[in-house]
Amino acid sequence: MRQVGRLSGWLEPRGLSAAELNVERVEQFLVWQRAGGRHRAGWSRPGLLCLLDVLDGLGVLVGEKPARASSGPIEMLLASFEQYLVSERGLAAGTIVGYVAHARWFVDGVGSRELAALSAADVTGAVLRKATAGVSVSAAQNFVSGLRAFLRFCFLEGLVAVDLSQAALVVGGRRALLLPRGISPADAWALLGSCDRRRALGRRDHALILLLLRLGLRRGEVARLTLDDIDWRAGELVVHGKGGREDRLPVPADVGRALAAYLQRGRPVSDRREVFLQARAPYAPIAAGTVASTVRRACRRAGIPEVGSRRLRHTAACEMVGAGVPLVQIGQVLRHRSLQSTAIYARVDIEQLRRLAAPWPGGVRR
Repeated sequence: MRQVGRLSGWLEPRGLSAAELNVERVEQFLVWQRAGGRHRAGWSRPGLLCLLDVLDGLGVLVGEKPARASSGPIEMLLASFEQYLVSERGLAAGTIVGYVAHARWFVDGVGSRELAALSAADVTGAVLRKATAGVSVSAAQNFVSGLRAFLRFCFLEGLVAVDLSQAALVVGGRRALLLPRGISPADAWALLGSCDRRRALGRRDHALILLLLRLGLRRGEVARLTLDDIDWRAGELVVHGKGGREDRLPVPADVGRALAAYLQRGRPVSDRREVFLQARAPYAPIAAGTVASTVRRACRRAGIPEVGSRRLRHTAACEMVGAGVPLVQIGQVLRHRSLQSTAIYARVDIEQLRRLAAPWPGGVRR
């Protein structure tokens, strides 16, 4: 918003209006900013180009339309791949962005050769280059997942003669932590207690953190929650999860009270249907990153080590394990597609694992 304000101030003395904006004038404005010592202004170019799209959609622009990305064969291929990930795979938006970026990196590395000429050696070579480029193990594994999806897409579209996805070798790596990590009940209470419920922002943060702790929602699921998803009479809410999946979960009493308090005395007046809105105008819906930053900010207020929102999801699962809830029911709450995803939480119950451990040969059974 500050950059748009500076853009408006740049247009006015030049006798230009918003209707006369185009890509060329945006570039001129960025050059002017850099000349004035604002060297980081170029980082906001995507935001200004997005502004052109908004103005174009509103019919404000009367001159040259915003320049679109190149419609060459590579861009068309990646656009088709993106549509495939949306319609056929049903992946989350963030995953799609990452997979398309991995596909672009692979295609750029291939060079001018046709995709039909690809071989397994090209695929394994790309994986090796990525794995030895100083990226983390998880980043390399994510690249392999994206590359496999792209190669399967190419095979289905007839761009390659054989399915080369299996040539993308699995990147191995030992995880630093073998057990799911939750936070202690004392830390959980400290997080909730750090929210000043006398203020609107505190009521929002309190309701948001309770959803994470009690229902184990993912941060994106919290951000996507709408007013229409809450059935107050039935005491349930609809969770929009990965891959377009929708599940109904019961609303615990404390969560319901926290949501009601925020909606009645904390949520800004808005026609938006998303439950959680930004604390400042223009009161847009919060992003998934805001959920994570809210948790970290609460950690700092509470004086406990900073954790991410995923740790609160682990906390909900670990508490259910400690209460003796069967893994099948835990998987239903966490909305896992496979029980194998839930099985990792079985390792949290140390006492139950001790009963399965065989005595050490020659040792004393304890």
